[in-house]
Amino acid sequence: MRKSHSHSNRRVPRTTRLDEQFREEIAKLLMKGLKDPRIGFVTINRVEITNDLSYAKVFVSVLGSDREKASSLIALRNSAGFIRTYLGKALKIRKIPQLSFILDESLDHAMHIEEILAELKDSGEL
Repeated sequence: MRKSHSHSNRRVPRTTRLDEQFREEIAKLLMKGLKDPRIGFVTINRVEITNDLSYAKVFVSVLGSDREKASSLIALRNSAGFIRTYLGKALKIRKIPQLSFILDESLDHAMHIEEILAELKDSGEL
């Protein structure tokens, strides 16, 4: 008989499924358009919801300058209440977590590394 260990950081299947549903629904809403001109070209990379459904971190990448990124992030944060209402209706669940929008710059970092590798290859150093 195996002992079951409960770890607070272990993802339960329901929240893992909800992570993806939230990502898809928020992306759909952004494609339809939130009526905020400050929101630029935003990609929802991933969503991480706590097991108790209290909080959700929404990791986004924004195409554009630092100013455009900041502007989009502010607009998303200001729209969090509207987005939560939309998610509640779209997913038909009562408890919608507080949303935190976080700029995910891992894509920018990866692109920068690719540029450096290309330069090294072109110069014959790689």
